[in-house]
Amino acid sequence: MIARIAFILLAASMTVPASATEPVLLYSAGSLRSALNEAAAAFERASGHKVQAKYGASGLLKDEIASGARAEIFTSANMEHPRALAAAGKAGPVALFARNRLCALVRPGLAITPATLLDRMLANDIKLGTSTPRADPSGDYAWEVFRKADTLKPGAFAALETKALQLVGGPNSPTAPPGRALYGILMAEGKADIFLTYCTNAREAQAQNPGQQIVALPDELAVGADYGLTVIAGAPPPAYQFALFILSVDGQRILAKHGFTAPALPQ
Repeated sequence: MIARIAFILLAASMTVPASATEPVLLYSAGSLRSALNEAAAAFERASGHKVQAKYGASGLLKDEIASGARAEIFTSANMEHPRALAAAGKAGPVALFARNRLCALVRPGLAITPATLLDRMLANDIKLGTSTPRADPSGDYAWEVFRKADTLKPGAFAALETKALQLVGGPNSPTAPPGRALYGILMAEGKADIFLTYCTNAREAQAQNPGQQIVALPDELAVGADYGLTVIAGAPPPAYQFALFILSVDGQRILAKHGFTAPALPQ
């Protein structure tokens, strides 16, 4: 599938007029910031084309593109948003280019294991942080965890939905300083005791805040995330070339280095 998408992108790059001086305009899920910044730097060294990136919640970025925002590549933390743009004729084929999982980022000193995670999330004295559903796929994935929890403990969905603090991913959510993980900052400020976020985000937060813990979701609550890439209709050849770089072995190795599962890497 990835090889077929790559062929389509290569063919498209040969039929669209070039603009050599303009940067490639990337709209991307915030969880990809570190990985795609590194990929963009490698692409610039190899091709001479710069990449100008805007990171944020995938749902909000999709809405901006649908409303006419000037973007050339869209990388989303789900497949639904880029497919919606493709279905509307605003983008080309959608490629699955990375996978992630949800983890629990836990404040220092709070004793939690995968087996006790659900009980602790439900506890009255625990502040549970999530992203914002519908605006950000991470929030949608958290709600999927809640639905799974309800099959284990009837009533858990309502309880978790009520107590979930939607701290990130919304139109008015805070942003992190450059080079800092927002989840780690919010946890350090005491905004949450447990934060359901991508494992890659949790890893970055822990690296910057060594006392913070990462707890894997047990199998019965586990939720994965498929990331989709599409090139916006009318984009110039460098945008297609950067998309191909992300799908290449070199691009996929960068994603794997940052904790993503890279489906195009040789097994």
